[in-house]
Amino acid sequence: MEKRKIVIIGGGTAGITSASRLLKDFKAEDIVIIEPADVHYYQPLWTLVGAGVATLEETVRPMASVIPDGVLWKKEKVTSFKPEENIVTLSSGDQIQYEMLLVAPGIQIDWNKIEGLTDTLGKNGVCSNYDFHQAGYTWETINSFTGGTAIFTFPSNPIKCAGAPQKIMWLAEETFRAKGIRDKSRVIFLSAGGSIFGIPKYKESLEKLVKERGIEEIYHYDLVKIDSDKKIAFAKNLESGELMEIKFDMIHVTPPMSAPDFIKESPLSTGDALGYVDVDKYTMQHNIYPNVFSIGDASSLPASKTGAAIRKQAPLCAKNMFQVYAGQKPTHLYNGYASCPLVVDRHHVILAEFGYDGKIMETFPFDQAKPRRSMYFLKKELLPPMYWNLMLKGWA
Repeated sequence: MEKRKIVIIGGGTAGITSASRLLKDFKAEDIVIIEPADVHYYQPLWTLVGAGVATLEETVRPMASVIPDGVLWKKEKVTSFKPEENIVTLSSGDQIQYEMLLVAPGIQIDWNKIEGLTDTLGKNGVCSNYDFHQAGYTWETINSFTGGTAIFTFPSNPIKCAGAPQKIMWLAEETFRAKGIRDKSRVIFLSAGGSIFGIPKYKESLEKLVKERGIEEIYHYDLVKIDSDKKIAFAKNLESGELMEIKFDMIHVTPPMSAPDFIKESPLSTGDALGYVDVDKYTMQHNIYPNVFSIGDASSLPASKTGAAIRKQAPLCAKNMFQVYAGQKPTHLYNGYASCPLVVDRHHVILAEFGYDGKIMETFPFDQAKPRRSMYFLKKELLPPMYWNLMLKGWA
């Protein structure tokens, strides 16, 4: 049986950034990353791809190019865990015994939980930016829209980048105005939540934009079914169970999400329907197995699932892992920081930054609730190179 000091599950943002951070205290040959994918995505740009202002090619690089030098990459899936024995089993049947385990496989997109979605996604005006292969069709759909009803959905469960469902709505609405068809268009934000945004400071600014741009809001309704032939969306009221039908001409779907099934079915899971890795919200250490940690989208951390959150989690988690490896208690505490650049048109962004309990944690010395050109430049031009050249390498 192969043995390693550090096993990292996942080659996404959380896994690669953490590997780079762990190299400050461990040798490269001590670390193995288990990741079946050939490529690594910069997913935040998919919104701009869906709006026709970025290309898919900008968002993807070979996985081999982002694996830190000297770190072993096993191109396999994990099938099961034996945390009492410090063992993970791979799809090949091989097993690896670890001293420290970091679980960061990202989130699972549950397309099949919306009836009819998998049969019509990518055609009939049904689009979604939550898949590399679908983002281009979002722009096709928006660009070819000639009027009618455009729906943008937000589901009831936690999702990665909770601002993305409305970002594409703002960009689509802007496109409709530019094409002179806004007066023939009904734009609906159909959300299982109770408001446009959860943090009051940013919610106030967004509500002003909703009124200015004539967005129709429908809250406490979760999309449950799509009839693509009749172009009807079925949404269920989360309080009464009432089913509402809305005829659409285009619909951008944000699907339900949960932990990957192999996490749900493992002893590491919270045990509920979403099945995230059960960790302490501050130390990121597993609540049962002290040599197991988890960050990013697959963790139970009650923070927004964003790359910016991982940027704060990864260095703290790496330090805590080294402390536990050295026989100490973890002392580096994550405060729930997350950032959401809310793109409200092709020139302006509201940069929401906050932590646990909705605490405002802004970076810049001005009111970030105001849409700004500078923050759009940050989102589109500065953050991607920072991601590829600094964050993934453990330098930012």
